[in-house]
Amino acid sequence: MLAVALGLGSSLCWGFADFFAGLQSRRRALLAVLLISQGASLALLLPFALAVADEAPSGTAIGWAALAGTAGVIALGSFYRGLAIGTMSVVAPISATGAAVPVLVGLVDGERPSSLQIAGIAVAIVGVVLAARESEPAEAAGAEHRAAGRTAVALALLAALGFGTFFVGIDRASATAEVPWVMLISRSCSLGVVLVAALAARPALPRDAAAVGALAAVGLLDLGANGLYALATREGLLSVVAVLSSLYPTVTVVLARFVLAERVSRLQEVGVLLALAGVASISAG
Repeated sequence: MLAVALGLGSSLCWGFADFFAGLQSRRRALLAVLLISQGASLALLLPFALAVADEAPSGTAIGWAALAGTAGVIALGSFYRGLAIGTMSVVAPISATGAAVPVLVGLVDGERPSSLQIAGIAVAIVGVVLAARESEPAEAAGAEHRAAGRTAVALALLAALGFGTFFVGIDRASATAEVPWVMLISRSCSLGVVLVAALAARPALPRDAAAVGALAAVGLLDLGANGLYALATREGLLSVVAVLSSLYPTVTVVLARFVLAERVSRLQEVGVLLALAGVASISAG
């Protein structure tokens, strides 16, 4: 049950982080959002990791953590851009299909969840796919809107692949290394990739404290989600934890509906309910 609670906690943090990051990405340059959010989280994580971590990680653990950080920041960049140009309640669930990557890896490695948990995983994945359906017919939208929608879906699929790779990398690194080290290495690699891109593109950075604070909060929520996920993988099956952590779209969809008044179709509502039913089945297993 601890793994279930940690996995659900990570999905909650990711859901809030993604919603607010999507809002910020509509107002500011994507690289500015990533640079400040990733930098703020690393600034908080660095002294904590150095204070509590003991044994240095192995080279293998460092490699997996670095892969997770690199794949994760590419996924975040794709995801945030998709949220900025598309419908949040569509983009977020598509990105969650990345749960299929660690599920397949876990099954190949011999993990055997219970029958009820397998059913819950299947229902949850079906739920996020249904929630990804457009809330209005494509022919009712203009050509520009349809083009932006297609681009947003493509970015969400790229994000899904990156998030799936991130899940696997964090799981592998956490198996032999302490979680603070894993988080520090992955976040350092993420920030390194963003710094290189920012030096090349030179995006305009916000100067007012309120804007910087909002972006820093996004980074801290994302960091909290990553840490909860890493802890969850040490307590439970990867194939179960990854799906629980990928239920963050339910949070984003609900926020988009009530805060932004986005239209959510009946089919999308069914998808959200199925995702929640999947959580119940996984927890009961």
